[in-house]
Amino acid sequence: MKPVKAKDLLKADPLQKVEMIRCTPNPQQLVFMGGKNDYSELPIEDTQILPEKDSGRWVIEQLLANGRGHWGPLEHPSITFSCSGFVHNVIVQARTHRVGISFDVQSQRYTCKRILKVAEAKLRPRDVFYVRPPGFYTNRKGKKYEWTEMDYQTQLGLCQAASERFARQYEMGVSEEHARDYLPQNIRQNFVVTFSLRSLLHFLDLRAKLDAQLEIQALCEAMIAPTKVWVPEIFEHYEEKRLHKARLSP
Repeated sequence: MKPVKAKDLLKADPLQKVEMIRCTPNPQQLVFMGGKNDYSELPIEDTQILPEKDSGRWVIEQLLANGRGHWGPLEHPSITFSCSGFVHNVIVQARTHRVGISFDVQSQRYTCKRILKVAEAKLRPRDVFYVRPPGFYTNRKGKKYEWTEMDYQTQLGLCQAASERFARQYEMGVSEEHARDYLPQNIRQNFVVTFSLRSLLHFLDLRAKLDAQLEIQALCEAMIAPTKVWVPEIFEHYEEKRLHKARLSP
């Protein structure tokens, strides 16, 4: 049977979403200005500035092509994503990347009402907890296994029971950060993350590679579409030369 891939996870679980909420306008032009400045006798504002599309082509030809790897000017533009519905394990992995990246993550201490609603059957367990959809998967040693519909429903039932245990403790006055010890680690967490363009491509180098955990691959897949729109010429080159190849940016 065909194994589940990152794109399949996004299709099966539309609660996992990435929205671009802010970005530097004309980012390729800004990279051009930074890179061109290094070779200009005049201040960059006193020279001819290329249009956005032409700037993107210049960046590829002068900074990135033929293994030149002059990545520094790509640090100037930034992009901010709202990432919602992803499993806690994803943010634990993603947050290890700190250079050129800033995170704000939904608190598990101050957002317990959603867990109480699961306990009261006002929300479905899958609305608050992430469980891999049924399908065929591969473990780290390459062994294939089937995750069945029964497995899926059983784990959702365990999430329901955990929410009910949390609710009983909470009603007894136990603090949120104490009662959450009853919860499984597959709770969903929302986060806002800002990347420089260079740090975003480096993040994709590491986390979109095909042996990364499927859920963080899915996060990367969801980031790709808005990034293509933001820096089309640069990303076309990146996609051809680096995406999914685990080549680390200098």
